[in-house]
Amino acid sequence: MSEAEIAIEKIGRCGVVTLNRPRALNALGLDMIAAMGGALDEFARDAAIRSVVVRSAGSDAFCAGADIKYVAELGKAGRHAEQLAFLRREYRNCRRIKSYPKPYVALIDGIVMGGGAGIAVNGAYRVAGERVSFAMPEVGIGFFPDVGASYFLPRLPAKIGIYLAVSGARAALGDLVALGLATAHVPAARFDMLLDRLVDGQEAERAIAAEKVAPPASDLLAEREGIERAFAAPSLTAVLAEVEAQSAGSAFAAATLRTLRSRSPTSMAIALKQMQLGADLDFDAALGMEFRIASRIVYGHDFYEGVRAALIDKDRAPRWMPASVAAIDAADVVAHFASLREELPAGAA
Repeated sequence: MSEAEIAIEKIGRCGVVTLNRPRALNALGLDMIAAMGGALDEFARDAAIRSVVVRSAGSDAFCAGADIKYVAELGKAGRHAEQLAFLRREYRNCRRIKSYPKPYVALIDGIVMGGGAGIAVNGAYRVAGERVSFAMPEVGIGFFPDVGASYFLPRLPAKIGIYLAVSGARAALGDLVALGLATAHVPAARFDMLLDRLVDGQEAERAIAAEKVAPPASDLLAEREGIERAFAAPSLTAVLAEVEAQSAGSAFAAATLRTLRSRSPTSMAIALKQMQLGADLDFDAALGMEFRIASRIVYGHDFYEGVRAALIDKDRAPRWMPASVAAIDAADVVAHFASLREELPAGAA
């Protein structure tokens, strides 16, 4: 890791973490994840620090996720222990952030996806700029929505979180604030002014309130009736049937159907089941379930095929196995959730 990939600073009364890989959309490498975890622990112990800010360099992305191409390369080389160690460390950072003892403020603008959502949504304050674009798109690369998504997505209203998990679709600024994925809208040009207030020691909620403006309306909430009817269905087959039934009279449903047909069938089935289970789990249990799923999915076919199609060959033509929802083996899906000898230890650093 180049030291420039992440900057850790103490500025006044604020601990500041800056992701600095703009050409890679600030994707998180292992050393960045480790450095961030260490910084959060240090800031928590420092009595002079009143709040912590996580921000990014560049305007295109807050963070596009973990370095998933590197994770796939480890697996293709048979280095599964290192693969899972990467994910374990990422999940532990999510736990740090969820239970952080000081105000944790994520300044998010541009792309916020996957692991980027993990270091944003799990924090107490998510301040969104006007260009924010959120997604948990893992079903499009044969993976599944992790980093705490099993906890925060099924708790969104009108089954919209399940829709986001199973489809991998994007949500915009108005959606994020309306759904509670973002706590406020502050124009990106005012992020520095907000940071100045925190540096001066101003209480986080008061500082955000002084800079926030009203967000636009939510397009997703306008579709809530159809989303809830479809994604409350008990099985993936039933979800698809309902979306298809709606598609004749709804451009939104027609677009959703096209999206669903492009995703990994196995990943969608896993995502639906994890959302159904996650609604009743606390945060640590949700992370433990995600680690169990990850420990199986990295031995499968679709993850590597999805990464190939999206990030290596970039032909956008993945060949999923199985290729259809009808061909999914239900027992194979359930096996992803089975207990492991090695769990993610509760309270581990």
